[in-house]
Amino acid sequence: MALQASTAVRNAMLDAIEATVGASPTLEIRSGVVPATTGTADSGTLLASMVLPADWLANAATGSKGLLGTWRDASADASGTAAHYRIKQGVTTHLQGTVTATGGGGDLTLDNTSIAVGQAVSITAYTLAQSGA
Repeated sequence: MALQASTAVRNAMLDAIEATVGASPTLEIRSGVVPATTGTADSGTLLASMVLPADWLANAATGSKGLLGTWRDASADASGTAAHYRIKQGVTTHLQGTVTATGGGGDLTLDNTSIAVGQAVSITAYTLAQSGA
């Protein structure tokens, strides 16, 4: 049988993720394949990087939590196709996943995955969900 948890426990687990990562982490948007683990070295080209708000995720409710505030880089660092993201505190990568355009089903969605140097990059959706209901 798969582990099941109450909504309160799932919410607490999600809120603990944000607390562990800490305030104002850095979000990196990268080209290429997602590294095998968060402990694996960066891969692909760094296309855009932004410091997230101090409180970067909404409080967990119903087993999920989404982005809070504005997640935007005013000027992309390189040109390429966004394929994955990494959320870091210092040099430690805490979270990573896929990137797609809005409606594409990625873990994080952008307004446009085809990035050019100097363009603004806006995150349109990001949700952490805890299964086990």
